[in-house]
Amino acid sequence: MKNPVPQVASLLLEKLLLLVHVRPLPSSSGGEPPPAPAYYDTSCFKRGDLLEVPRTLFIHFGIYLGENRVAHLMPDILPAFTGDRRQIQQVVTNKRLILGVITKTASIRVDTVEDFAYGGSILVNHMDRLFQDQVLGNEEAARRAEKLVGATAYSLLWNNCEHFVTYCRYGSPVSFQTDKFCETVKMIIRDQRSVLASVLVGLASIFCLGLAPSTTLPTIFVPFFLWMAG
Repeated sequence: MKNPVPQVASLLLEKLLLLVHVRPLPSSSGGEPPPAPAYYDTSCFKRGDLLEVPRTLFIHFGIYLGENRVAHLMPDILPAFTGDRRQIQQVVTNKRLILGVITKTASIRVDTVEDFAYGGSILVNHMDRLFQDQVLGNEEAARRAEKLVGATAYSLLWNNCEHFVTYCRYGSPVSFQTDKFCETVKMIIRDQRSVLASVLVGLASIFCLGLAPSTTLPTIFVPFFLWMAG
């Protein structure tokens, strides 16, 4: 029988990338993002629309503000070091993004549709079907987004780009991507054959959420009890 640990660890890494929003860059780019398409047709967008950009491992979300502007939450280390809007407003590189995740810093920023979509296709209000009667008015959604623009705390599980848009458009910050990630973690922990995988989960939680009893103790005791049960 095949060892399930490498497969489970690979799945966990994929889910972590999903929540972090890492955008793979070609080796020739020198660490800078490749140019986005020069034009998106924004004539079908209305102020307050929820824009959704599906990618291979994750979905990125934003609120359309009109005039080719999108408010969206991005992990970013730079606002922790400078208030220079010119520097902060430059397109976020992978290095800035990953350091923002590690330090739990982010910004709700306003970018062009081109920079927000990053070359991907855009779905409009695709999540409305999940909330039905909870959809707020478009103007209310846009105003909420505008009020929140600026530096903010970041959390993979509790405050990511999906929490931001669902709060703005539906009045309640939720993340279905987070729910899927948590279900994956539960599945791994329940599998008594995956003691090593549970250790990786614990180390990832310490890395992302910080060194605290709530993360350190499960990292020690969960693998121990799984090992004893096995």
